[in-house]
Amino acid sequence: MSNTKLEKVFRDPVHNYISVSNQTIYDLIGTTEFQRLRRIKQLGTSSYTFHGAEHSRFTHCLGVYNIAKQITEMFTKNYPDIWNSEENLVTQCAALLHDVGHAAFSHTFEGVFDTDHEAITVNIITDPSTEVNAVLRKVAPDFPEKIASVITHDYENQQVVQLISSQIDADRMDYLLRDSYYTGATYGEFDLTRIMRVITPVDNGIAFKIQGMHAVEDYIVSRYQMYMQVYFHPASRAMEVLLHQLLKRAKVLYPTQKDYFELTSPRLVPFFEHNYTLSDYLHLDDGVMTTYFQNWQTHPDEILSDLSNAFINRKLAKSIKYDSADEKDLDILRQIIEKIGFDTDYYTAVHSNFDLPYDLYRPELQNPRTQIEIMQKDGTLTELSELSSLVKSLTGTTHGDNRFYFPRDILSPDTLFKTEQETFVSYIRNDHFLGKKDFELTDVCNNLV
Repeated sequence: MSNTKLEKVFRDPVHNYISVSNQTIYDLIGTTEFQRLRRIKQLGTSSYTFHGAEHSRFTHCLGVYNIAKQITEMFTKNYPDIWNSEENLVTQCAALLHDVGHAAFSHTFEGVFDTDHEAITVNIITDPSTEVNAVLRKVAPDFPEKIASVITHDYENQQVVQLISSQIDADRMDYLLRDSYYTGATYGEFDLTRIMRVITPVDNGIAFKIQGMHAVEDYIVSRYQMYMQVYFHPASRAMEVLLHQLLKRAKVLYPTQKDYFELTSPRLVPFFEHNYTLSDYLHLDDGVMTTYFQNWQTHPDEILSDLSNAFINRKLAKSIKYDSADEKDLDILRQIIEKIGFDTDYYTAVHSNFDLPYDLYRPELQNPRTQIEIMQKDGTLTELSELSSLVKSLTGTTHGDNRFYFPRDILSPDTLFKTEQETFVSYIRNDHFLGKKDFELTDVCNNLV
């Protein structure tokens, strides 16, 4: 690995100092594609719920690199017979670049414009026109393809792949600690130092010594808590829904108002046209998109202007939970909302968030997970949930909820639509939608009383 003439240091609130002594890593950080990540928020719309969560994909990627660097250096020192030190640079570059293809507002953008951040990441790494590719090619002509194969999980050395993508990897360890720090939610804290001491390479991946099993348990629980309390927060999801509806409305208006959108939001035009290049993609970031939404606040279309204003000024929709079996009955609520005067195509939405905190390897699945292996004192490997009753209780179980979003005004006193509002509210108990059957049963019970 080629070292820089002078070690570069990044001060980081999570890892304290992140040092860079390799010229390739330092050059990658300086590329335009990587610097763009400063302008992509790590948590998308979550900063509208947790006001401190303004951190970027840039800071996260540096953190993932730092963890990967520490692990590979420790592996090189302590496990020379199992770990090939020639994999250090591959692992560290993949860690640094794993999120380089994220879109503006990340997953919401992908849902509207059908993009794939992982495919774009691979494209950035392998396309000869990018600065990232030029830096990687200086290492070796096939080096970009090596890094890309780690991202796609096709790299022949599964030790490297699992360090970057598994159920306990450098990516997840950094984002849990970093998101916990910036949101102010302590749920994501776990003993990283202990995990780093017990992680070990094995023949076809990574494992954790049994002495540190409780630190791994703590990590699993922290991940579960962060998903339930932070990533699935209903207010953050309300902003995601609002952003989705806003972009959906713009897509509908575009064919008849091309001149307007070319003037006010030119970088989005290739996506409206379904004909974008990598350069078009890289020119978009959260700031550019937000400026477009500010422009749209004055659009003559009442829906687009209203949704834009709501997004810019955080005017959130209200939500209630519902059971999957009752989703078809939500039309009862939509009819009431439409009668009051809202277009339900844009002012209502369903949003589902579910997570599988941990699962063991199930080869019959299309995308089986790599299970967490615990190394016993005699060197044998045992799957985590076989040793931990705590983790076993979470294994294979999904957690989350379905939510129905609607205008907050529906719950405000309004003498004009008082009857409709009262009917709407009668279908809700403890912020949960009573499906048609439950509502009728409740009505019968009330009459009996």
